[in-house]
Amino acid sequence: MEHPVEFMVHDYFSKVISGSKGMSKTTRNKIMKHVEQAVAKQFDDKDNRKFRLRASNIGRATCQLWFMKNKPEKAVARGTNFLLRMLIGDITEAVFKGALNEAGVKYGEPEKVQVKIAGETISGEYDLIVDNKVDDIKSASPWSYRNKWVSGNSVEKNDSFGYIGQLAIYAKGKGVEAGGWWVINHSSGEFKYIKYTSDTDAVIKNLEDTVNTLKENKFKRCYNPIEETYRGKPSGRYVLNKECQFCDFRYTCWGKALSREQSKVSKAKEKPMVYYINKEEESYNKENF
Repeated sequence: MEHPVEFMVHDYFSKVISGSKGMSKTTRNKIMKHVEQAVAKQFDDKDNRKFRLRASNIGRATCQLWFMKNKPEKAVARGTNFLLRMLIGDITEAVFKGALNEAGVKYGEPEKVQVKIAGETISGEYDLIVDNKVDDIKSASPWSYRNKWVSGNSVEKNDSFGYIGQLAIYAKGKGVEAGGWWVINHSSGEFKYIKYTSDTDAVIKNLEDTVNTLKENKFKRCYNPIEETYRGKPSGRYVLNKECQFCDFRYTCWGKALSREQSKVSKAKEKPMVYYINKEEESYNKENF
């Protein structure tokens, strides 16, 4: 375990399961208030859907931010499960913070912060302060919990959603160190703490480049396709860079060059789906977006 608070929460849950401890009415009421706010945010907050640079998105790729700013209508349509998926994350956060409280953990409540970056005011609201360090709470899929949320270094290598930039903004705005992430597997209920290991000043410097690039408002892809390999040998085909696979604008960005097909090299009975790139169709024209 990376944080002493983990032991405290595990101990609290063990006592609840054994019947020797429960949850106070005060904490339950606090959780319900947070859930009510989460429902309002997901279902009624129209302003939250308008694009502006904020802590929660500034760490994403500049090509994705360009689309969010200029062509939001080109995003892949979100499934009807989207709202519930977001709400489950909010509810998980509320309950976990209630558990922290019942476990005797002293933490600072959420607070809105602002940071000036390249002339732009970037704002956001962190989740909590523990040991005078700003932390964030994330709900993760089983795959993400096992493969992405392993260490601060693994988050750096798989940061399609800009979580490092988000935490850096919170830390800079609050004037404290960035602590890390409390990550909860929304399928199994497992949780762990992942320490933030990035250089906050360097992260902020990179975010300045992001803001300046968006001010220029010129589209440029951030990632190239990568060679598909099988048992260490190239197959002669190209696949979509992993950073692009979760982007809502992947089909518009890559156009006819992109196709989603069963793996052409896998020998598995049920072949995984792969995003293939046709190099002959790879060029793009922004006017066609």
